Amino acid sequence: MTPDQLLRGLQKQRPEGVYLFVGPETYRRGPCRQALIEKALPVDEREEGYVRHDLDSLTLNDVIDDARSMSLFAGSRLIWVSSAELALPRGRAAAAAEEEEDSATAKPGGADSLAAYCKDPTPGTVLVFDTHRWDFEGEDKAKMDRLRKFYAAIPTVVEFTKLTKPDAMSFAQSQAAERGLRIGSAELDALVEATACDASRLATEIEKLALYLGPNGGQVTAAEIVALVPNGQETTIFNLVNALARRNRTESLQQLDTLIRDGEYLPLALTFLGGIFRLALSAREQGLRSSQDVQNYFQRQGVPMWRARAEQIYTASSRFPQEKLEQGIQLVFRADRDLKSARVDDRIVMEDFVFRLTS
Repeated sequence: MTPDQLLRGLQKQRPEGVYLFVGPETYRRGPCRQALIEKALPVDEREEGYVRHDLDSLTLNDVIDDARSMSLFAGSRLIWVSSAELALPRGRAAAAAEEEEDSATAKPGGADSLAAYCKDPTPGTVLVFDTHRWDFEGEDKAKMDRLRKFYAAIPTVVEFTKLTKPDAMSFAQSQAAERGLRIGSAELDALVEATACDASRLATEIEKLALYLGPNGGQVTAAEIVALVPNGQETTIFNLVNALARRNRTESLQQLDTLIRDGEYLPLALTFLGGIFRLALSAREQGLRSSQDVQNYFQRQGVPMWRARAEQIYTASSRFPQEKLEQGIQLVFRADRDLKSARVDDRIVMEDFVFRLTS
């Protein structure tokens, strides 16, 4: 289940006896943990009833033994077990476990004790195993599969996946609204991009913006995002694209100067520009006539595309003639080659790129 499903379920019913929390996203764990505490523990028992263990210092069997014991000080308990991935067998034990899967039911490392406990959990005790070290995809997928298999006896698994772009936009909007902040779509997109859709970073940066604007809140501008948010320079890159589209050499050089003074990594900025040009050229070749057309087309092609991004692509495709977009792609390739070769300064390469594209 998702964190939201867990929270909705806890509003209607008692918590389950055992949970497994998995996934790299950490911010939403806080509300889930607090909801479990409030639902599982009476107010006067929360100090004694909330127990934290770490498998870095205890074994899984130690945790199960503690869960089966009764506390003298609290009638209800919530036991939070961190570093749950450390219970997995390693080395020869892992290889032996793989060989035994089809022929034996007992599992090493205390998993057999866990399976027995899940069938008959201690009344009044909620046991949560938590791990956020591995992701669900990429290089971590095999490790995550092993983890899920090891803890297969736990019936309730809460997956803390990384936020998608739409989820991050919605999350940021709700966080801003709670603090009386108003953020336009372009500024919201820049904020989400600058924080890489990370919920913890989004919450932190929105809190910073709220403190900066004062208790009455107000409108968040692009300048404030650039000034306060790390990597907020992406807003300046958007401005650079617009200046290049207007062939305004002076403004383009000013935006480039801003990026350099703010410490932007210029090869990354060039990669972003190249992506804009390629997508804009594709949009022009397809005859797309609005940002909505752009969004719909690229989503059908399996390319992640959100409203603000579609507006940028459409703006570039409508302002740049096709030959200029093609030239821009060629100049990006040339600048990328020069950035990787022996050179005097990245700035000189990027200024040459601006001069050629605005000629």
